[in-house]
Amino acid sequence: MTDLAAFAREKGVKYFLINFTDLRGVQRSKLVPATAIGAVQKNGAGFAGFATYLDMSPADPDMFAVPDATTVIQLPWNPEVAWVASDLVMDGKPVEQAPRRVLATLLDEAARRGYRMMAGVEAEYHLIDPSGDAISDPRDVDAKPCYDQSAVMRRYDVVSEICDAMISLGWAPYQNDHEDANGQFEMNWDYADAMVTADRHAFFKFMVKSIAEKHGLRATFMPKPFADLTGNGCHAHVSVWDREGATNLFLDEGHDLGLSALALSFLGGVLAHAEGICALSNPTVNSYKRINAPVTASGATWSPNSITWTGNNRTHMVRVPDPGRFEFRLPDGSANPYLMLAAFLAAGLNGIDGSADPGAPLLDVNMYTDGHTVEARKLPLYLIDAIRAFDADGALKERLGGDFSSSYVKMKMAEWTDYSRHLTDWERHQTLDC
Repeated sequence: MTDLAAFAREKGVKYFLINFTDLRGVQRSKLVPATAIGAVQKNGAGFAGFATYLDMSPADPDMFAVPDATTVIQLPWNPEVAWVASDLVMDGKPVEQAPRRVLATLLDEAARRGYRMMAGVEAEYHLIDPSGDAISDPRDVDAKPCYDQSAVMRRYDVVSEICDAMISLGWAPYQNDHEDANGQFEMNWDYADAMVTADRHAFFKFMVKSIAEKHGLRATFMPKPFADLTGNGCHAHVSVWDREGATNLFLDEGHDLGLSALALSFLGGVLAHAEGICALSNPTVNSYKRINAPVTASGATWSPNSITWTGNNRTHMVRVPDPGRFEFRLPDGSANPYLMLAAFLAAGLNGIDGSADPGAPLLDVNMYTDGHTVEARKLPLYLIDAIRAFDADGALKERLGGDFSSSYVKMKMAEWTDYSRHLTDWERHQTLDC
């Protein structure tokens, strides 16, 4: 096990961010001096759970974040500080509703069955001005700005610093591009074990925001920050391997799309639970302005609207870009890195247990133009629909854990109620004269 005190001495680290991600996807930390890290590594950093989104009360005892020293990352933009993902404990027991714990429990279950989930993410974000009202580059106005060479180079200072950081961390980034919306970028790095990817995804969001701020800009992963522009997706690439990570159990070269029977059952589970998954993969009110959006300035939203799967066709919820893996195009930038992957794994394991049939792929159907010609379930229209679908999905909730599921539904219902109490300008304009 990595000795964090020794790590600090070797690397010149003065402080550690003892980090966890709460149910709402907010990253929480205590800044611990290196002189105290030995005791914190052993006992954890103390938190009042009620002060975060973890469904606790002020009467609950102290919660401790015990650092997982294998995750330690020295901040490339501030080497005096290191970040460490942590596991939450209260009264000597794991906090079962903690997102990292939810994913870890499912990965342990999969491992007992001989499965090792691998995952990669495509994290999209906008670089906007500090006010949040506009993109940061006034010259980025093309209707189809995707892969715009000049636009990406005008943000070279930010994009290259983020990519250089990933290279230094050993993540093996392999491409950066200007995405389909003005002011939008995407950065890709190699897939890894699901927990490694989730931890890196959490750190990536923190890193992008921090480096953007360093350059006087603001980065946002908000699903739909601008009504007329393509939103921020977070496509998840998933495969299941054997316990040693040597053989891809989703791969079958004899299948037309290169998918094994195990992969098809996994996919069948994801499709069967898709409405409930939305509550975790698309967890905000704003999420549903991305997946149910009208045509954008570029001519396409690039986000799904129905529960369908296909081969190499980006208009569906699930794409098979290569043999032996799925691209789940449903999640957006607000997804909790841990809960997003946990939701797919939970649904996939249910599918494997029931030998679920995903049905035939819709290979040649453009769901944006011809979706009306096929029978397919539609994705939830609003967050409240997704919450209700998740709450009604007993099998998915059981697999994810009862403590987590009840806490999550409670928090999301409160969030929807809070949103519903807001009076909008649209309401006033439409109804003042009624």
